[in-house]
Amino acid sequence: MIPLSMAKTGETVTIRKITGKDEVRQHLAELGFVVDGTLTVVSEIAGNFILQVKDSRVALDRTMANRILI
Repeated sequence: MIPLSMAKTGETVTIRKITGKDEVRQHLAELGFVVDGTLTVVSEIAGNFILQVKDSRVALDRTMANRILI
């Protein structure tokens, strides 16, 4: 498993694990980041990621992306 921050632009990945405190994991789940869910890296600029999750796009910074393992 590697952190989401290591994924390349255009890559579609499957979430294997989400780390962090319960509040952080709950917040990410509310945004659509769930274990065994898929997402696509739309772009990455200066450590900030735009991700396609289900039918919406979500922006995450590098620290949050590091909590999502793929």
